[in-house]
Amino acid sequence: MTTWRTPEHLAAAAETIAASIEGWHEPALFAVGMSSATSDAGYDFPVVNRAGQAGEHRLAALVLAKTIGYAHGSLTRALSATELQHALTALEPAETAAGVEHPNVIAWRRVLSEHQSNPARTMIAVFVGDLGHPVTSDAEADLRTQLAD
Repeated sequence: MTTWRTPEHLAAAAETIAASIEGWHEPALFAVGMSSATSDAGYDFPVVNRAGQAGEHRLAALVLAKTIGYAHGSLTRALSATELQHALTALEPAETAAGVEHPNVIAWRRVLSEHQSNPARTMIAVFVGDLGHPVTSDAEADLRTQLAD
């Protein structure tokens, strides 16, 4: 099994994945969330990742992007349990890096678990290419609103 034991290993893995995504541009925001557990039509995002956090969560963005075929711009896309599990499996080697937190891995596992216990809740990935561009989906609007909180 591959392991990424240091921040340098994580950065090298991110560079390798980025080079494999044609047209890759780091998004301004990205998140995995799910439809609300209430009758509200909104989406909940346990972790919101901003462009300024690129070094911290870039690998998670790249693994998710590679999994669902994102390269640049804004994209809102439903996630299957298989896709989210694939992204989590791809990130497992990152958990061997000492002293590095993985809030996306923790959040994505929770989202997957909640979906498995209630399949009526939709899992979703949202990438926002540029905060200056118009909102492209209701889920993106919810993500941007959560960012402002």
